[in-house]
Amino acid sequence: MDMSKYSREDIIRMVEDEDVEFIRLQFTDIFGILKNVAITASQLNKALNNDCMFDGSAIEGFVRIDESDMYLHPDLDTFEIFPWRPQQGKVARLICDVYNPDGTAFIGDPRYVLKRAVKRAADMGYIFQVGPECEFFLFHTDEEGRPTTQSHERASYFDVSPIDLGENVRRDIVLNLEDMGFEVEASHHEIAPAQHEIDLQYTEGLAAADHIMTFKMAAKTIAKRHGLHATFMPKPKEGVNGSGMHINMSLSDKDGHNLFADEKDELGLSQLAYRFMAGILGHMKEMTILTNPLVNSYKRLVPGYDAPIYIAWSPTSNRSSLIRIPSPRGEGTRIELRCPDSAMNPYLALAACLQAGLDGIEKKMELPPCIQGNMFGMEPEELQNKHVERIPETLGDAIEAYRGNDFVREVLGEHIYVKYLEAKEEEWRDFRAQVTDWEVNQYLYKY
Repeated sequence: MDMSKYSREDIIRMVEDEDVEFIRLQFTDIFGILKNVAITASQLNKALNNDCMFDGSAIEGFVRIDESDMYLHPDLDTFEIFPWRPQQGKVARLICDVYNPDGTAFIGDPRYVLKRAVKRAADMGYIFQVGPECEFFLFHTDEEGRPTTQSHERASYFDVSPIDLGENVRRDIVLNLEDMGFEVEASHHEIAPAQHEIDLQYTEGLAAADHIMTFKMAAKTIAKRHGLHATFMPKPKEGVNGSGMHINMSLSDKDGHNLFADEKDELGLSQLAYRFMAGILGHMKEMTILTNPLVNSYKRLVPGYDAPIYIAWSPTSNRSSLIRIPSPRGEGTRIELRCPDSAMNPYLALAACLQAGLDGIEKKMELPPCIQGNMFGMEPEELQNKHVERIPETLGDAIEAYRGNDFVREVLGEHIYVKYLEAKEEEWRDFRAQVTDWEVNQYLYKY
């Protein structure tokens, strides 16, 4: 069943009708950084024939210098014209899958990893639905245009202008996304000064990951036009909340019915939903490095700042648990995973979440009892008695949970598993060798 939105002819016609001059062929590296090869409209046929090549050895984590030719296969349904670019000689984009010269999919392409997970779900009769909540900070830039962590605003949760100085930028981001056909569910000021949240429409898993990448690019581009810098760094300032990217998830059948809903259950959840959650909680430690990939990610995951650190679930709005069940039921039933942050590679993180959930379903994993009450206020003994574990405390701990784990190796494939591990070990080594201002302030005078 082909549900494609655009044909090849559609793309050619739109490029001509809309006077598109440049097309960016976009793809994502294993660390979630968006890359592109820009072509002119005259090269469009070549791109649509999957004949556009790039040097894979120039992309960190892809391939060696002696096997560098890679091909880009555009996904026609991702064609978008950038509304923020000049209207004469417009700029459009196509998100691409990466292929080897022999015509096989490149196993080191993060999009391929998610497509594989989505196919496993489809083979089991499920469609993976995702709604991301994207948080970010808007900071000033200095005279050279470099980002700072300065902001002159003091706004807080759900404030409105004139306090919220980023409101214009946020509105501009939302309008541009809507011009590109996105549905934005909500946008508001977040709890910390200069922090914002934009929630994207609930959609199929692969499209959701594409949307996250597009959203981050749009937010950064538009902020820059306003003289600000949009950052998705998880914790840019101490003493205030960090930026998460909560992921709302459910499974539906091919007719679009929500399979997590069961009105006969006292919480309105199906057996499938419980097993899916059990799978995520069961695999959480080893996949934390994918949902929270940076040294800095773990500065957000500390008690007292609304970020969850305990591997537990709650049927209420308990924001200290890793998974909570938002209040809508019936077709709106979903689970919300609260630990991921905005620095994650959405293709890898969503693939891990989906595969963990499917694993829970296949193996009929039992969900531990739910935890009521604020876990941040509980004594260690109480948590121990309830058998509640915590997620890794540092990138070093996350590496240990990931290293040698068969589940993540299977989800990512050998290539990405190894490359990712090597890069994260190096990041952790580099960080441990740093002498921070905190240490100098603490120890220089004393010792």
